[in-house]
Amino acid sequence: MVASRAAVVAKTVLIADDTAFVRDRFGAVLADAGHQAVLVGSAGELLTRVRESHERVDLLVLDLRLPQSRGVELIRSIRQYGGHFPILVFSGTIASTDEVRELTELGVAGFINEYSAPSHILPAIAPHLFPDNFNRRGSPRVALSVTISYRYEHTIASALCANVSKGGIGLRTMNPLHAGTRLRVRFKLPGSKQEIDADAVVAWSDQRSGMGLQFETLSVEAQNELDEFVDRHFFSNRKA
Repeated sequence: MVASRAAVVAKTVLIADDTAFVRDRFGAVLADAGHQAVLVGSAGELLTRVRESHERVDLLVLDLRLPQSRGVELIRSIRQYGGHFPILVFSGTIASTDEVRELTELGVAGFINEYSAPSHILPAIAPHLFPDNFNRRGSPRVALSVTISYRYEHTIASALCANVSKGGIGLRTMNPLHAGTRLRVRFKLPGSKQEIDADAVVAWSDQRSGMGLQFETLSVEAQNELDEFVDRHFFSNRKA
């Protein structure tokens, strides 16, 4: 364990959420992976941290409805205080699709479910901690724990899904394929009777967290089903 951690480039991640359970779960996952997690519970405390030590922050994972927060305006304040690091927003704290567009225009790197299982957290965060090693879309993603079968060349394999978006899927595997590998995937969304078949390409690959696939060819019916699934679940854990 010590030897494997020594090989990790340690990053500093700010976790800003008013719920201790969320902060502690994300913090524990990051610490176990060899990173430093700085936990804050209010907008005032967050802005103080950004003002005093923004140059040492590699990523912010943010609750948009923090106490003392002004929603989307909080992102503008963070940038004005010198925080030019990537920002992930907890999807359950977003009120509408209009807000998603505003956040994207402000340069928010992506969205993550604050109630993600610990095993889902690092694969979702890693591409933003190590952007030079990944090529990943920033569209909304939702956690999805189903088995994915895939075929490349003459090999058939399977892996556990970590999350899905309208344009791709993240897989947890200890044997990720190289970025650029093309393959055929098959999976079924919860509650669906039809399997989704798609041609995909490996967009990012990391030995510690798995790999991300970007769909290249998908039927209209499958894309519509995927779009509806992501939209329905993206806002299902929204904070009041």
